Amino acid sequence: MTTPTRRPFTLSDFARCKTEGRKIGVLTAYDYTTARLLDEAGADCLLVGDSLGTVVQGWDTTLRVTLDQMLYHAEMVSRAARNAFVVADLPFLTYQVSPEQAIETAGKYLKGTQCHAVKLEGGVTTAPTIKRLVSCGIPVMGHVGLTPQSVRALGGFKVQRDETRVLADAQAVAESGAFAIVLECVPADLAKQITASISIPTIGIGAGVHCDGQVLVTPDMLGLFESFRPKFVRRYAELADTIRAAASEYLKDVREQTFPNDQESFS
Repeated sequence: MTTPTRRPFTLSDFARCKTEGRKIGVLTAYDYTTARLLDEAGADCLLVGDSLGTVVQGWDTTLRVTLDQMLYHAEMVSRAARNAFVVADLPFLTYQVSPEQAIETAGKYLKGTQCHAVKLEGGVTTAPTIKRLVSCGIPVMGHVGLTPQSVRALGGFKVQRDETRVLADAQAVAESGAFAIVLECVPADLAKQITASISIPTIGIGAGVHCDGQVLVTPDMLGLFESFRPKFVRRYAELADTIRAAASEYLKDVREQTFPNDQESFS
């Protein structure tokens, strides 16, 4: 039996998936090799997240990530993706100053990389910026609930239980013209309510099963990042153990002079 050829996941597919009830699978990616593997595995969307500040750079928040760093990683990931829709985060203080700043920042992604859209955090206060970006032809994914760039103001990485605020933020993002919205660390019942009440798909992370799609940080999903394990993460592999074991075996072979052997050497 021949496997049908997969076609690229497009902007219109987000709306179609919500209408048809087909769940959207999203994973983060930060480099060419991993992005290519995730694309080949069938990811609908790859998110070049500013989460690279923690899982790649080793900081305790995303606040130190710069635009130049994000552009660098977005270029690698978008070059790898053949079918996945690529979204890149706008880093801290590259869009909050004014809509004009946001347009300039987002334009650098769309002109300098092959990514398809940008993501930014915030609800009611960010909605006018989203509207301006969309009016310029820039597709925008929103992000409400726990917004990591506001971790100092939120008092830490906490579940966001203010139903009135989170619902208002989600509705404002949807009405501003965003094509999808991430709901992070909100109670499952609230995420279900939001998903039913807005016209654009919701992508959950720590928001329960009723969202229109799910996203995980790939190093968390693969068991590579061990500093912290959020409640909502399911590990589908324990690659940290695999890598340590492989590296240990390689180093043993080097020290015992069993690598390289004759077949691995040139004559």
